[in-house]
Amino acid sequence: MNIIITGCLGHIGSYLIENLSKFKKLKKIYLLDNIANNKFTVLSKIKKDRKKKIFFYEDVSKPKYLFKIKKINAVIHLASTTNAQDSVNDKKKYLENNLGSFNNILKYCIQNKAKLIHISSTSVYGDQNEYVDENSKFLNPQSPYADIKLKEEQLLIKNKRKLKYISLRFGTISGVSSGIRFHTAVNKFCLNTICNEPIPVWKTALNQYRPYLSLSDALKTFQFILHKDFFPNDIFNILSENKTVNDILKSIRENGYKPKIKLTNSPIMNQLSYKVKKDKIKKYGLRLESKIKEDIKNTLKMFEGLKNVR
Repeated sequence: MNIIITGCLGHIGSYLIENLSKFKKLKKIYLLDNIANNKFTVLSKIKKDRKKKIFFYEDVSKPKYLFKIKKINAVIHLASTTNAQDSVNDKKKYLENNLGSFNNILKYCIQNKAKLIHISSTSVYGDQNEYVDENSKFLNPQSPYADIKLKEEQLLIKNKRKLKYISLRFGTISGVSSGIRFHTAVNKFCLNTICNEPIPVWKTALNQYRPYLSLSDALKTFQFILHKDFFPNDIFNILSENKTVNDILKSIRENGYKPKIKLTNSPIMNQLSYKVKKDKIKKYGLRLESKIKEDIKNTLKMFEGLKNVR
């Protein structure tokens, strides 16, 4: 099997690179990234099996090499700017980059009859009073980032007769990788705690729920899809656990830290509350059971040498 991974140097993509040896059927792996996150060190992970792994310095929203790559069985599309808060301030950039990249990947997959693993987001649900699943008719994205993800899903449905795909509504990612970033809740909370900086929390958010996805479960999902050739032209929630802000803070405290809280009026930062079901993908045999508290423990361990500066 030959695959393309876009956004390969990001938080999820770099974790994939580190674990590609677990994908036994892969013959050729084309790795694409525009290196906008400056994670050049991730490239060192590509050194082994150079004939098998081929890296292209590529902006998928303005591709030079993408359409020259042939005989591809599947594309894992991770090339997306994911900061929901930032998308409120620069909607145009997100439209050009995220939707632009998706449109090119969609066109590529249709032209080359390649199957597509599309990464959407549970943030398309917006604020909800009850558990939500993939059948929810009330979708209320609260940021341009989430709104674009919903547009991508709709484009896939519109083109479902032209390609095979699976769309994955990922929860907020947690876990350690060489491409780790710190703008999402778990990672930001850990970093602020280590740096003895207040954690910005929406004034009513301490007991509000959000869905989180461990990198280990994300990897498990990709393995399941490729091994089973599971491309049912459908949407699935992919998450490990639903957790509150207080749950995350409790896990940080259990590791011997004392996080400080600063209430904020940010229009996006963790003010939404919703719990997401994962029963649909479970019915097909994929069980996602990683514990977010373990990701928190491992993220804090990254900074163990800084404990004395607290």
